[in-house]
Amino acid sequence: MNRQKGIILVMVGAMFWGIGGTVSSRLFHEFDIDVNWLVTTRLLIAGIFLLTIQFFLKNRTQVFHVWKKKRVAIQLIIFGLLGMLAVQYTYMASINHGNAAVATLLQYLAPVMIIVYLIFRKQAVLTRIDVLTVFLALVGCFFLLTNGSISQLSVPIPAIIWGVLSGVSLAFYTLYAIPLLKQYDSLVIVGWAMVIGSIALSFVHPPWQIDLTSLTGEAYAYIVFVIIFGTMLAFWFYIESLQSLLAKEASLLGSTEPLAAVFTTVFWLKAPFGIFQWVGTACILLMIVLLAVKKDVPSPIEENIQNKKPLKIS
Repeated sequence: MNRQKGIILVMVGAMFWGIGGTVSSRLFHEFDIDVNWLVTTRLLIAGIFLLTIQFFLKNRTQVFHVWKKKRVAIQLIIFGLLGMLAVQYTYMASINHGNAAVATLLQYLAPVMIIVYLIFRKQAVLTRIDVLTVFLALVGCFFLLTNGSISQLSVPIPAIIWGVLSGVSLAFYTLYAIPLLKQYDSLVIVGWAMVIGSIALSFVHPPWQIDLTSLTGEAYAYIVFVIIFGTMLAFWFYIESLQSLLAKEASLLGSTEPLAAVFTTVFWLKAPFGIFQWVGTACILLMIVLLAVKKDVPSPIEENIQNKKPLKIS
């Protein structure tokens, strides 16, 4: 029963992330919601929510103990700004300039970036699976962004730039989080990182500076969905699923996120998606599956998940 519960939780959580990206796209394009406001608001509320769970359901002493060590506090602030905030903002900016499908798929290039980084740092050995995953990532990106036409891009350049930066930010987020997650529960680190990121972005766009009276009931419903389902419950479900699933299982089942983002973008938002873009999507999804079932020394992503550390930040 625990295993079945874990499978359901990770799949539902990943679907919430994917659909949440598509709903955010609709908020940006149809209701003119400011990307800075949405990122600030969802991070602040979700961060407080995760810290509250830690305080009442887990080890409450860790919630504030993390600030008692100067070195850890500095690392946490860096993680919150250059990790959590960077990932959230670049991902949402990519959606704002393009769509959730492309933004999510580009973000999923992060594992390949980590592989390349570790090989250059001589912390990992290049394998045939690594070569194949990098090849699939490059081919997938080419078809996804060009739809098979070299002469023109089918995705706006700003969306591509922000999407690639989202992948880079996720790679940094994953690698930098390792020492912090070895010392404290994941809810504490992720929760405080969200709060730190939201406070920093509040100087650009405070969450209270928005005219909510001009929004329709539909817009309110979408905002609530992004904050509650696309952020808070998605994180919580993913974290809880790791109590009963192996790392590779969680990674593989988590691939429902890009699937949900692609299908809701194409069939709900009616975004144009050419045949070669579907081929590119298939290449990237195959890359995700290969990384999930890879049978060798765990990567930092797999190692963190194995140690019950949440890495999803979409």
